[in-house]
Amino acid sequence: MEYITAFVTGGLICAAVQILLDRTKMMPGRVMVLLVCTGAVLGFAGVYRPFQEMAGCGAGVPLLGFGNLLWQGVRKAVDEQGFLGIFLGGFTASAAGISAALVFGYIASFIFDPKMKK
Repeated sequence: MEYITAFVTGGLICAAVQILLDRTKMMPGRVMVLLVCTGAVLGFAGVYRPFQEMAGCGAGVPLLGFGNLLWQGVRKAVDEQGFLGIFLGGFTASAAGISAALVFGYIASFIFDPKMKK
């Protein structure tokens, strides 16, 4: 049953994003920022953790999960370092994921030949 819930939740998130892209003039970059900010706000409000426990990986993988990760990092860093944690917490919490994306993206650029549209 957990797998079905995660699958449905991930699908609903993707469907909502697709509706935003199709029915509004929002560009993909803005929708991505909206998802990250929504995840951070849900984490701040204390709603994201119960949502993720109910939905499983369907809520943890998309950009909502990244926004929540940034919020959790900032919260922890502020508790430990005070005001300076506002600036350092998000970077510390997400450094491994961002670094992996950069490294693997760089490697993929050597392996694959991009076909740019003219």
